[in-house]
Amino acid sequence: MKILVYGINYTPEITGIGKYTGEMAPFFAAAGHQVTVITAPPYYPNWEVAEAYRGKGWLTEELDGVTVHRVPLYLPTKLSGLKRILHEASFLLSSMRYWVPAYFRSYDAIVCVSPPIHLVLPALIHKWLRGTPIVNHVQDLQVDVARNMKIITNQPLLRFLEWLEKRLLLNVNKVSSISGGMIRKIQEKGVPTDNVIFFPNWVDSTNVFPHSREESLRAEWGFTDADKIILYSGNLGGKQGLGSIIEVAELLQDREEIHFVIVGEGEMKAQLMAATTAAGLDNVQFKPLQPLNKLAACLASADVHLVLQRKAAANLVMPSKLTNILAVDGHAIVTAEPGTTLYDVVAENQLGTLVEPETPQALREGIEAIIGGEKKQDTLGARHFVRNHLLKDKILNTFLGELSRLDFKLK
Repeated sequence: MKILVYGINYTPEITGIGKYTGEMAPFFAAAGHQVTVITAPPYYPNWEVAEAYRGKGWLTEELDGVTVHRVPLYLPTKLSGLKRILHEASFLLSSMRYWVPAYFRSYDAIVCVSPPIHLVLPALIHKWLRGTPIVNHVQDLQVDVARNMKIITNQPLLRFLEWLEKRLLLNVNKVSSISGGMIRKIQEKGVPTDNVIFFPNWVDSTNVFPHSREESLRAEWGFTDADKIILYSGNLGGKQGLGSIIEVAELLQDREEIHFVIVGEGEMKAQLMAATTAAGLDNVQFKPLQPLNKLAACLASADVHLVLQRKAAANLVMPSKLTNILAVDGHAIVTAEPGTTLYDVVAENQLGTLVEPETPQALREGIEAIIGGEKKQDTLGARHFVRNHLLKDKILNTFLGELSRLDFKLK
C-alpha cells in the first residue's frame, strides 16, 4: 500500500504522540509499504524546536524507510488556549506546502493522528478529489479536555469546536482510538460502531523490559539501595494534576528514606520546581527526560511509580506511561475513579494500586502501603497482560490489517 501519515508530532520525539507515530510509520515501511509522513520538526515536550532542526524551514528527509516532510510552525513561549489554537493552525497552513502536490498523487490510505482535531481537513480534500479512505486516529479527545479542564472557557468557541469535531469524525472512513472509554465517547458523538477501531498504544519489548536494580539509574542519580524512590516519568502537563506530588512530598518529608524523582519536561515543570523551592522540600528531585536507550533503566530505578490523572481528564486521555511501567515489572499507583476505563483495566487485571485522584492523603497511604510491603505487584499478571494486549508487533499488524480492508474506491 501507499500510505500517507499526517500528524504534528513524530520521531525523534521520545514521549507522547510523536513516539507512537514515529514507531508506527517505520513498522509499515518495514512490512513493505510505501510510507510518507507530513509532520513538524521535533519540539515536544520542551516546546522548542530540537537543535538539529532549527532554522531548516520546509525539509524532506528519509528516516527508517519513511519519506518525512517537515514544516515550520509557531511555537508559543507560554501556552494558553488561544496560543495553542494558533500553534495548531500554523502547522495546518504550513503543511499545505506538501499537501498541494499530494493532491496529484494516489494513496491507498491516509492516517491522520489527532490532536489537533482539524488535521483531517486537508485529508478530506484528498478524499473528495481522489476517493482516498481516511482513518482518523484519536490519541486525545482534545475538545472535551479543553472544556472539562477549562483550557478554553469561551462557550461559543467551544460549541464551534465541538461542531467541527463531530463533522470531521463523521466524514472520515474510520476512527480509531486507544481506550474503551475514548471509543465510547467517540460513539456518543455519533460515529457508528462499525466505523470505530480499537488501536491501543503499545510496548516495544526490544527497548523496554525488566532491568535489575544494579542496571538501573539509582547509583548514577546518587541513591543507595536503602532509599525508596517514588518516580514520575513523562510529560509534565496540566492534565496529570502533578501538584499532588509536591503536596504528598510535604506530607512525607519526615521519612528520610523516601525520595520523589520527577523525570521529564513540559509546561508545568517550572511551576513544580517553584513550588518545591517555596515549600523548602529536599526530598524532591528533577531529572531531564531520558533517552530511549535509558528509559528501561530509568523506570527500573523506582520502588513506586506514579500514574496521575486529574478527575476532569477521566476517559478523555489514556496514560501511555502505564504500559512501559508494566513492561519493566514496576508497581504503579494509579489515580482513577470507578467507572473509568483506566480504573476498570487496572482493577480487573491487577496492574497496580488504585487511589482517588487529586487526593494527596490517599496518594500518601498508597505509597506507604507499597513501601511497607502491604501492597505487592502481581508481576506475573502484568507480564501476561503485556504479552497478550500490549506488544507492538501484534497491535500494529492488526491495524495494518484494518487498513488493508478499507474500501479503496480507486480499485
